[in-house]
Amino acid sequence: MKDFPQDIYTEPTGVDPDTLANLGPLTRMAGIWTGARGLDVHPKAPGPKKQAFVETYELQPIDPQTNGPQLFYGLRYHQHITKPDRLKTFHDQVGYWLWEPATGRVIQTLTIPRAQTAMAFGKTTADAASFELVAQRESTTNGIASDPFIEYAFKTVEYRIAVTFHPDGTWGYEQDTVMLLPGIAEPFHHTDRSVLTKVGEATPNPLTREVALARA
Repeated sequence: MKDFPQDIYTEPTGVDPDTLANLGPLTRMAGIWTGARGLDVHPKAPGPKKQAFVETYELQPIDPQTNGPQLFYGLRYHQHITKPDRLKTFHDQVGYWLWEPATGRVIQTLTIPRAQTAMAFGKTTADAASFELVAQRESTTNGIASDPFIEYAFKTVEYRIAVTFHPDGTWGYEQDTVMLLPGIAEPFHHTDRSVLTKVGEATPNPLTREVALARA
């Protein structure tokens, strides 16, 4: 493909080991966050149901990642959501947020324990105040994969997330997961939105700590 180099093996040299200094638009997401006013709208037999939720969203830097000449900086994340005043998990999600400086591409990978995974792509700038990522059912790159029952009952055809950074240091997201439900002609938009406040700083990635110890 013309957008890729012929040499697919040689890794970049002089890579800065400090992920926190090279996260581009993801810089303001690193750390531990809480949200106390989320809203989820999901499908039920009688119709859409609105559900308030609270969450903890932890994003920690990983070491720089290479695919031959390709270079990513990223955050490993865990999102845990409950209903207000409940201990039982309402939603649990893990994955990575990745930034590719050479292309301006942002990637989110996500896995949930209802046997579903997705990878969403978007393009933005290092100092962006907002950006949007999309995964689509038909794609072999930024795609969606589901358990057979999910594929039958809640067929997911698109996932979209918009992230916005606010002047007060908080950030928020709006998600739209588009589903096809049996017996319903129109697609259902399963939406989520939340605003997150920082409660803890990120821990530097292992390679950064190793370099610091070697220089001490």
